[in-house]
This record gives sequence, structure tokens and C-alpha cells, in this order.
Amino acid sequence: MEHPINILERYWNYTSFKPAQEAIINAVLEGEDTFALLPTGGGKSLCFQIPALAKDGICIVVSPLIALMKDQVQQLKNKGIKAMALTSGISYHELDTLLDNCVYGNYKFLYLSPERLQQELVQDRIRLMHVNLIAVDEAHCISQWGSDFRPSYKNIKLLRQLQPGTNVIALTASAKPEVIEDITKELDFIQPRLFKQSFFRANLAYMVYHEEDKYYRIETILKKYKGSSIIYVRNRKLTSEVSSFLESKKISATYYHGGLSNAEKEANMNQWINNQKQVMVATNAFGMGIDKPDVKTVIHLNLPESIESYFQEAGRAGRNGDKAFAVILKNNSDAVLAKKQFLNILPHVKFVKQVYRKLCNYFQVPYGEGEYSTHDFDFNSFCQTYNFSSMLTYNALLVLDRNSVVSLSRQFKNNVTVQFMISSPAIFNYLETHQDLNLIVKSMLRMYGGIFDHQTKVNTLKVAQKASTSESKLINVLEQLEKDQVIDLHLGKTDAQITFILPREDDKTINRIANIIEQQNKLKQQQVSAMLDYVENDTQCKSIQLLTYFGESHLKPCGICSVCTNTKTNREPQNLNVLKTSIIELLENGELSSRDLHANFEAPEESIKNVLKLLLEHKIITITKTNTYKLSHL
Repeated sequence: MEHPINILERYWNYTSFKPAQEAIINAVLEGEDTFALLPTGGGKSLCFQIPALAKDGICIVVSPLIALMKDQVQQLKNKGIKAMALTSGISYHELDTLLDNCVYGNYKFLYLSPERLQQELVQDRIRLMHVNLIAVDEAHCISQWGSDFRPSYKNIKLLRQLQPGTNVIALTASAKPEVIEDITKELDFIQPRLFKQSFFRANLAYMVYHEEDKYYRIETILKKYKGSSIIYVRNRKLTSEVSSFLESKKISATYYHGGLSNAEKEANMNQWINNQKQVMVATNAFGMGIDKPDVKTVIHLNLPESIESYFQEAGRAGRNGDKAFAVILKNNSDAVLAKKQFLNILPHVKFVKQVYRKLCNYFQVPYGEGEYSTHDFDFNSFCQTYNFSSMLTYNALLVLDRNSVVSLSRQFKNNVTVQFMISSPAIFNYLETHQDLNLIVKSMLRMYGGIFDHQTKVNTLKVAQKASTSESKLINVLEQLEKDQVIDLHLGKTDAQITFILPREDDKTINRIANIIEQQNKLKQQQVSAMLDYVENDTQCKSIQLLTYFGESHLKPCGICSVCTNTKTNREPQNLNVLKTSIIELLENGELSSRDLHANFEAPEESIKNVLKLLLEHKIITITKTNTYKLSHL
């Protein structure tokens, strides 16, 4: 067996492992059931990829994250390692061929979603495979107390029956003690090797600031700390708004959300990754699988939905070990907004039933049928058709997705069909006077043989690539061809695809998961409450608050969070006296706003407020009608 460090050097060009990685890999190689609880950026994937490469056979990786599966498979292929992912939209014949390749084709990794384990064909082929390891990624999904419980994860037990002699590694970035216990029970671990790395990050300062003008505070932070940054916002609209605001302040920024095309996502991502843009403004759709070590600040403009998601997002800062900042900006309206955003839109069982029935009707799925049928899905059109609230409906669809009733892939794409309405000679006559359209028209004619006879579905991305143009330019050309009556064009846009995993049974389908829906709604309420407690608690070290939530004990204050720095300043009267003298000296030169004063000092905002309050009480300074401060004797 090849030594793990040699595999690490050959494929990843690293000469040493991160903390805990080597011990986890050795436990897996010794055939032990292993639980790896590593914080974001801890290098979880190597903990199963390296032992799988060291041993003969194939590693089965179970993951709920389609995008992450595809990304890891592509990365492995780029290294010359044979890997594949069984995602939705694969025909039975294609699935049959792919599984045969896993049995006979020397593949090293098979990535699949837990739903795939329900298929008999998949089960039969897995029995024939020489499986050297079973890896369960995002293992918290198996626990009903986890933040993203997916009942389909219960199917993973089947793998233990299909491959009883194969050991299992479970991996997750965050899990409370009760979730860890649940995972080991559900995966039928016997005396598992548990590797739990402390979530403490000595270089990461967790800051919570009360700020009425959040945009101004963002501007001051990013101008002070000019390194790579991420700003998380509530919705898609805010990504472009905040990005435009930063650009107007000469801070380079781009944005990312689930509604962008793949080309736009990739272009914006590359600008940020390559430091052409300082700031990425994004919804929480951004970040999974991104390993950019030099992120200096992660700022949350709005409150996250849970401590779990916040910890993962904040943890994307400072992976290179340099001091970094995870900042939450809050104000008096945030608690109300958080409840409105995360709690008021929790779908109850009755509404989930209604959405499911309408979804089946929308795609004309007959009762008892529809299993593994896939449909392009225009979400906005669906909501308008049935007069549904978009947020409530979206969350109902997520419930159906998590519970393996449907699979929802959120991917914007053009849905284009074309038929040429004039003869071939007439087209070439037309092109003589429209030379700029020549390459695009000829590319389509060569790619689609029946395009004269009937409406033909056109892959706009492939046509654009063949014609060496952009997809948006291609759409403009198609619209011109339609205007000139050369083609009949149907141009639609879909922002998702829906795959029905179960046959239609209306209420019976949802009744099976009713208890899960209610339990998850209750868990969500607890998570939001914990998040609100965290941002309001300004007496206990922020790092201690987070680590206590995840079950760690015997903790010491971090010394660098917003609570610790404020406490330290307030404990040192000489610092307050220095601050007091400095403020008076500044005001000798004329009146200043609180913003101007904050910009002049490194001291915590709370300390400046306390000194101003003290100076006002002693009538050393006064507030003017324009809300500036000036010395009383001036």
C-alpha cells in the first residue's frame, strides 16, 4: 500500500497534512468506522480521498450537494483520477452503463445522492463492486436534530448491508453533541474513532456591531482592511445593489446569487478568486467548496438563519492563518426581519400538500405516475398561476426536495426552440446582405438537421461556443432573425428543473413526512432564537458563545472579539482618559460628527460612545442642531 504522504504530494502537491488529517486517514486505512468533525476549511475531502487512492477498489461517496459532487469529480478528473457522479436527469440506459463502468472500469470514486440508493439497479451493481470505503459527506443530514435533516440519508444504512465488510467515514463541519450521537447510531457505528477538532480559531475575530447606517460601516471596514472580502446579504436584489454601492465608493466588487447563468457565476467568481475584485457580495448560495485562503473579512449585512450556517460562512475568513474578521452588522429592526424572513415563511403541512398537488397538475403528472420524470421549471410563472407567495412556495419546494419527494435543481438557463421558415437558398441570399450573422446561422444549420422541418430545441451555450460568440449575442441574433421572418423563435427562460422522485399520490405522499415537517419547523425556531441571543449578548466572549453552542467547554476568552476588545478598553481607565483627551483635541479644530470621530480612532465604537456620553454629562461638549459635537466653550 502506498504511503498517504506520497499520494498527497503526487496529486495535491502538499508536503504535509493539516491538523488531524493524518490521524483520520490512518484510522480509515486500519478499517475503523471513523467520524471526522472538522471545521470549514479543515480539509475533509482528503480524509476519504487519500485512503481510497491508497487501497484497491472504489470509494462510494454519498452527498446531498449536487454542485459540490460535480466540482469534486471534476477536480479528481483534472488530476487523472477516474471518478463519476450519478446526478438527476440520467436515463436508465445511461445509468446502467455508468454503473457497469464502476464494476469493471477501474474507477476510484462513485459520488451519488442518497436518493439513488433507493433504486434496485444501483443496489444490485453496488453488490458487485469492490468497494474499499464508504464516505458520508455532510453527515449531519442523517440526524433529525441536524440543521439540514434529509430523510433520504436514512437509506445509507443500506450500503452497510450491501457491503458489510467495508468501513465507513462520516464527515461534517458542524454538529452539536446530540447530532453526533444520532449520526453514529444511524450509521450503525460500533466503537467508532471520533476525531473532533476544536472549532476555536485563534486568528478570527468575531465582531458584532450595532449600526444604523450599515453601508457606511461596510465602507469604513473595507477601506481599512483592503484584503479579499465576502459580504453576505438577504436576497438576490441586494447583491447587485451593495456591489454597485461599493463600486461607487471606489471599492472593487462583484456579486453572486443562484439566479445568475453559469457563465456569469464563473466570470464573477474568477474575478474575485484572482483578486481582480476585492469584494464578493453574495447570498448564502455562495461559498460551498470555495477555498480562498486570503479572505480578510466576512461581513453579514443581515442576520444569518442559524449559528450553524453563520459559523460555516464566517469560517471562510482567515484560512491562511493571518488575522481576519467575521462581522455581523445589526440594528433595531433586524430581529423583526429575521423572524419575518426565517419563521413567517415556514410552510405548514397543509400548504406543502397544496403546493405538491398544484405542482403535479402544473406538469400534468397523472396519479400513480411521474417517477423520475424531469421538467424545466419557471418558478415565477408557477407562483403566478396559483397565486402563491414566492418565499413560502420556495420553502415548500425545499421541504419536498429535502424529503426526496422531488429534486429541485436551481439553475438559470435559456429554453430556446427554433424552426427556419424560409428555404435553404433563401437563407444564403439573406446572409449575403447580413454577413455578421453568417457564422451563427451556419453553426445552427450544421448542428440541427431537422431545424427546417419542426421546432427544434437549441442549446444556446453550445451554438455560441461553436460560433465563437457569447450567449447573449446569440440571443440578440435569434431575435433579429425572427424579426426578419427567417425563423420562428420560441424564447423562454427557466430558473430551475424539477424531477419527481416518487410517483404521484397527493396527500398520502405528504402524510408520510408530516411529522418531519413539524419537527424541522420547531428546530428552525430554536435556531433563529439562538442566533438572536448571540448577537444581543454583549457580555460574554463571542468565541466562547459559539463554541459553547457546539458543546465545547473549559474555554477562555479569545481576547480579540467585539466583546473582549470592548471589555479590555473599559477595564483600562487610562485608555478612556487618552480617548477623552484626544476627542477634546480634535474638537478644538471645529465641530465633528460621530462618524468623523470614529474614523479617527482604533478604539471600539462602544468606548467612543461612552466617552462622548461622559463629556456630554459634564457639559464639556454639546450636540449641535446638525447632530455634530462641539466643545461647549467654543
